[in-house]
Amino acid sequence: MKPRLTRRWRVLLRRHGPAAAIWRRRIAMGMGGIVVGLAALLFARLADGASDAFDLLARRWWWAPLLLTPLGFALIAGATRRLAPAAAGSGIPQVIAATDAPETADRVLVSLKTALFKGAATIAALACGASVGREGPTVQISAAILAWHARLLRVPMRASMIIAGGAAGVAAAFNTPLAGVAFAIEELADAYEQRVALLVMSTILIAGIVSLGIAGDYVYFGAMGETLPAGAVLRIAPVAGVFGGLTGALFARAMLGAGAARDRWLPVLKDRPIAWAASCGVCVALLGVATGLTWGTGYSSARAIIDGTNAPYWFAPAKFLSSLATAASGLPGGIFAPSLATGAGLGAVLRLLFPQDPGGAVVLLGMVAYFTGAVRAPLTAVIIIVEATASRGLILPLFLSALIANSVSALVCKERLYEGLAKSWRAAKPAADDVAPDPGSATRPG
Repeated sequence: MKPRLTRRWRVLLRRHGPAAAIWRRRIAMGMGGIVVGLAALLFARLADGASDAFDLLARRWWWAPLLLTPLGFALIAGATRRLAPAAAGSGIPQVIAATDAPETADRVLVSLKTALFKGAATIAALACGASVGREGPTVQISAAILAWHARLLRVPMRASMIIAGGAAGVAAAFNTPLAGVAFAIEELADAYEQRVALLVMSTILIAGIVSLGIAGDYVYFGAMGETLPAGAVLRIAPVAGVFGGLTGALFARAMLGAGAARDRWLPVLKDRPIAWAASCGVCVALLGVATGLTWGTGYSSARAIIDGTNAPYWFAPAKFLSSLATAASGLPGGIFAPSLATGAGLGAVLRLLFPQDPGGAVVLLGMVAYFTGAVRAPLTAVIIIVEATASRGLILPLFLSALIANSVSALVCKERLYEGLAKSWRAAKPAADDVAPDPGSATRPG
């Protein structure tokens, strides 16, 4: 009788004890969430330092970017193709593609090697003036961190691990936990299951607590307490939604068709990705030197516009072109922050059309509309803006603007940006160690 009881206890311990698979998964998610929060903070500070260093260089020697930016684009693009092809671009399409085959994704698309290179290359891109954001890379880095912890603790890889890691990255990057949940549902919906909701939210909570504990309760774009009366909402939100949805959709369509457009108009660069990246770098450098405002993430410009600074009417189109050239080059880096900056520029133009209404609120409607038009994720866009500006009094106007922008964008660009870009990574997975997908070649325009 005693040996039989002992065996029974051993079975129970193996299934439900500290070494059981369920507990190993929980430990992996908990440890991973802590590391995601720390990594996001470190990455943010290094990225901000790189941007500041470039701004100082550009102010001291105005001509320096004309040499540094194209050369940097070429070197980073070449190193990416040679050392870590899966680190190219935003990182969000790779995470979406990784959820299709999570058991092998940690070898390439969300591997630790790819994540480390992604972070270093994004910082290098900011150091040479590229119009990139760190939020998309943070998503891929965070998914890789969760995947590494799963392998370390011998936990079977599932899509939920990748989703949780990517969503925690959004939460830690913007210090916006709710936006992380919304991102998991909207952008990773194909692989999302209701039964993993607790797992995802727990990881986001842990990452958010770490970020909050170290960085403090900061608001990404600063607190904005303005509101809009109902009459103003009905006047401004439709205009913002239409213009933001249209311009955002044009960005998405241009991104998805960048490869085809290059092959048609510049066939000499078709099989010369490094020369193509250098050419994109020339465009970014010329725009930056001419305007002085389009370098980097655009965070400082966006915050200044929200606070009431009058931006030049050409800031939005200039930032649009700079972000498009950077993204089309294939450099590692995201489009979240540059898109929000472009949207702020659009909001500054809308502010001229509605001079009697609260300027900061009008700018936020432009931001959410353009961002929604570009990525077609209205819930994520609204929550990011609300949490990043503490503008809870504008939730309904922001939702109205975002929903209109989403509908307009769907008419102009049939395919969602990240889903379209993920196609090339899904197709390239068997050969991802050898070559990165051609930027913009995922699909033809809408």
